[in-house]
Amino acid sequence: MIAKEDVSRRAFLARAGITAGAALPYLVPGHALGARKRPGPNDRIRIGVIGVGNRAGLLIDQLPKPGQVVALADCSLSRCEAATAKRKVTWDIYQDYRRILDRKDIDAVIVATTDHGRVLPCVHACQAGKDVYAEKPLTLYPAEGRVLVKAARKYKRIVQVGTQQRSMRMNQIACDLILSGKLGKISLVHGVCYGAPGRMRDFPQEAVPEKLNWDSWLGQAPARPYSSQVFPDSKWMSFIDYSGGDTTNWGGHGLDQIQWPLGMSLTGPVEFWPIEGGLRGAVGFRYANGVAVQLDLPHSDLQAGGRFIGEKGSIDIWRNNFKLDAPGVTVDLPPREEVQKWRDEVALWQAEFHMGHWLECIVSRKMPNADVEIGHRSITVCHLVNITRRLNRRLKWDPVKEVFVGDAEANALANRPRRKGWELPKV
Repeated sequence: MIAKEDVSRRAFLARAGITAGAALPYLVPGHALGARKRPGPNDRIRIGVIGVGNRAGLLIDQLPKPGQVVALADCSLSRCEAATAKRKVTWDIYQDYRRILDRKDIDAVIVATTDHGRVLPCVHACQAGKDVYAEKPLTLYPAEGRVLVKAARKYKRIVQVGTQQRSMRMNQIACDLILSGKLGKISLVHGVCYGAPGRMRDFPQEAVPEKLNWDSWLGQAPARPYSSQVFPDSKWMSFIDYSGGDTTNWGGHGLDQIQWPLGMSLTGPVEFWPIEGGLRGAVGFRYANGVAVQLDLPHSDLQAGGRFIGEKGSIDIWRNNFKLDAPGVTVDLPPREEVQKWRDEVALWQAEFHMGHWLECIVSRKMPNADVEIGHRSITVCHLVNITRRLNRRLKWDPVKEVFVGDAEANALANRPRRKGWELPKV
């Protein structure tokens, strides 16, 4: 994993998409809110898990040492009970995640909630002095991501986003190739045309399942009766109230993979437009340096990756792999075992080594390779793509101020009203 490699600071910054002027590393004062003494390299890092669905189960089972799960929280106590019974453990379980954050013996949290329920516990965790591993998609809309970044910086927390391709050596090598200029100037990138969410529908009211706090599950989203067409499982991902659809799901990986080698991890595009005459929902966007991206590939092509076209050739990048088509351009591949460790029976969902990097950063206090600012910027591009589809017209975006330029209608979609009692705290 990255942190074990003998790499220069410059190489690390390039891989992470961070400029040389970034604050790296930073130290946490001993009086950080709610934090106990910083774990040493041989200490166990005691972890609470917030949100105990399918993805959380994989993260629990893949968590490497020195991580140690000690508590679970979910709005459905039944899911917590099932998770502990399956693993034959006696972890503490809660229906209110704040009970985990109140515990001074817990160092960090894994937040694997629904998309619409993720940012608030992450912000609260930062305020409580806990480091955070936040699954992707990081946010439901752009504005809440900036609040989380501010919280991470104010409380000096390590916040790693679950875009695990940042820790895959094959992806690092491919991105370094582009960042180093070996393909010359990149003029065009093709990415997958990921699907958008649908509008919310009114379903017949059903009885709320036993041990489910439905109000807590709804969180910031508008109040509505319980329906099994929304929860459990991942049915909620189809609806705009709770998710950005596949554009923020797989696109959370794919557009991060595009931002990274273009050196745009800490910024974003300046213009978006619908592409006519191709795949339904195809969108183009452009960065200030002139590089254009077209999300016009079918789902079967380069899932979670992109095709980069440069002056000296092209390179296709996808999960833990790449294909170089550039005569005269060479690249050194990593040892076979470094590639194979991501290709076991759960390779598509593998996160062990990405979480391992997070745990190392908790001890070292170095900025992780998928830092919260990077995660926020990449998922913001996904949200802006969906907004472009919804308005079906050209939009100009200011990545510094993080607002649409002179467009009140578009800016209203980049922020959302939150239900009373689920507002984000001021940071």
